[in-house]
Amino acid sequence: MGVVFAKTVRGQEEITHKSGGLTPRQRRVLIMIDSKRTVDELREMLQSDDLQHTLGVLEEEGFIEVHGIKDASGSTQPAPEEPLPAITAFRPAPNPPNAKEMEMARNFIQNSLKTFCGPFAHLHIVEAAFAAKTHEELRWQFDPWFHAVVQTREGRRRAEELRAQLLKVI
Repeated sequence: MGVVFAKTVRGQEEITHKSGGLTPRQRRVLIMIDSKRTVDELREMLQSDDLQHTLGVLEEEGFIEVHGIKDASGSTQPAPEEPLPAITAFRPAPNPPNAKEMEMARNFIQNSLKTFCGPFAHLHIVEAAFAAKTHEELRWQFDPWFHAVVQTREGRRRAEELRAQLLKVI
């Protein structure tokens, strides 16, 4: 079972005219979207990339949309009426803030940036994460953190795994 995307009219025009300003990576993924392959099937074809993030960008920019859900038998059912969860899919924030989880998230942000970007890169993200008093404030650093990590080759390869790990505690 998996989500199946289709190109929108804008997506079809982008394939023909190359006017949307997509990166080569985003364009390659857009070309592979065919209203038949699930996200998991695309992931197998693109093995070591940050597919979830790229799909999110293409969807937000209006190049693709959810076409349906492929079930276990291989047939595609129409997309559900209610929206699917966002790629960040933050859980409800604990009230009061969970100090242990916030510390884990801060350390994860700091260590992953050091590992993938270097010891002195993106210190503003680390500083903002350590200054956050609530989960909501800490979540403001999620997008800058993710974009910094996927700018590196190894970060792109592990982007989905890293994103999932951070979302457990943020």
